[in-house]
Amino acid sequence: MKPIKTIGHSNHPIDRFVDLLTAGGVEVLVDVRSTPYSRRFPQFGRERLAARLAVAGILYRYEGAALGGKPQGGGSYETLAARPEFAEALDRLAASAADTTLCLMCAEKEPLDCHRTVLVSRRLAERGLPVEHLLADGRSETHAAVEDRLLNGSKEGLPDLFTAAEDRSTRLARIWQARERAMKRTVAP
Repeated sequence: MKPIKTIGHSNHPIDRFVDLLTAGGVEVLVDVRSTPYSRRFPQFGRERLAARLAVAGILYRYEGAALGGKPQGGGSYETLAARPEFAEALDRLAASAADTTLCLMCAEKEPLDCHRTVLVSRRLAERGLPVEHLLADGRSETHAAVEDRLLNGSKEGLPDLFTAAEDRSTRLARIWQARERAMKRTVAP
């Protein structure tokens, strides 16, 4: 099983973005944006991006309808993750990752600021699938390391007298929910 990678297109020039993917050994880019377009960065519109990736020998696949963080029906990430189409999309990713290097893409540069981590990568990791985040500076970070950052950066993440008996997964579940709430408060209406 190859690690499933993630990346945020951020404000990268398209050639820099493709270089990051190539350096990460990415064979298929999986777009998990609910809307696969960017007004501010048109190079990341679905058609233009797919064409540029093809030149680099990288396939483009859209999964935003099932894995996007802003579906038409709305809902919390817990609700979205409980949908059958979400589970089916995760099954497709797992099957493809058996012999192909996939990379989930959304817009945000920082993994903890994006649903690709807080919603999708979290559920992949819970299934025991390896996940690795490609960072803007060219480094990569395992999903476990991202979770450690989340735990260490949260007052709720450190065990105390009342939570010392909680296991890591219970603390993480609580903190992931808090992270989702924080992300949704910072989004402009």
